[in-house]
Amino acid sequence: MDEIAQTLAARLVEGLNKKPTNERIIAGLAGVPASGKSTLAQLVVQHTNALLASQAADLLEVPPAILVTQDGWHLPRSALDAMPDPKEAHDRRGAPFTFDAKGYLAFVKALRTPVTADVFAPTFDHAKKDPVYDDVRIRPQHRVVLIEGLYALLNVEEWGEAAMLLDERWFVNVPKDIARTRLVRRHRITGVAGSWEEAVWRSNTNDEPNGDLIRAHVAPTTYPFIESLEDTTMVMVVPPELLPKLGEDVDEVYWK
Repeated sequence: MDEIAQTLAARLVEGLNKKPTNERIIAGLAGVPASGKSTLAQLVVQHTNALLASQAADLLEVPPAILVTQDGWHLPRSALDAMPDPKEAHDRRGAPFTFDAKGYLAFVKALRTPVTADVFAPTFDHAKKDPVYDDVRIRPQHRVVLIEGLYALLNVEEWGEAAMLLDERWFVNVPKDIARTRLVRRHRITGVAGSWEEAVWRSNTNDEPNGDLIRAHVAPTTYPFIESLEDTTMVMVVPPELLPKLGEDVDEVYWK
């Protein structure tokens, strides 16, 4: 996958070199849950900044490429509580209707305007389980923005309008059975699920339906589908302190 990351980074640099100096190149990287898109996105940004640094005549004060994740556009729990069926809203958190699609579209439109001022993006505090607004500052020097998330290429309503504003649209593909295995492991290992049964339930009732929707409505891509591989450069090892808490025989890999 590192080789693919280098290829995608080269596309971003080539695209940036064709842009007027007051414009950004914006890319979206999407995939179903547990496809490996988050780690790939980090690698792409690293390689992009390395390439641009090697081309620069002087030391760059701010790395030109920045990663923004869609997690920050989760609706806060208070908004889920106010929905007609709060239990369903919390159980399905992560589905499109539990995100601020209009706010996300406004963000992408702001990135498309001439580069003169800062643009801010939210993040997600996993400890508090709520978004943190204006937590990421995209400066005028950030002329390469990579947006990573489940719905970066969802060709439906506001998501679709935002997707078509992107210069590059990439999709990470993974077989459903592999994604399911990764999801169940991840939910259990990270503590999101208190048991293997709950981990399976979460995957079946939320992650997999979301993945089916994403696969059915992928916006036109600018690069062939990227096949997710069991690549040792893209694994996350379980922290040793978590291992005694698991109580089952698990391997040491889970995916983002």
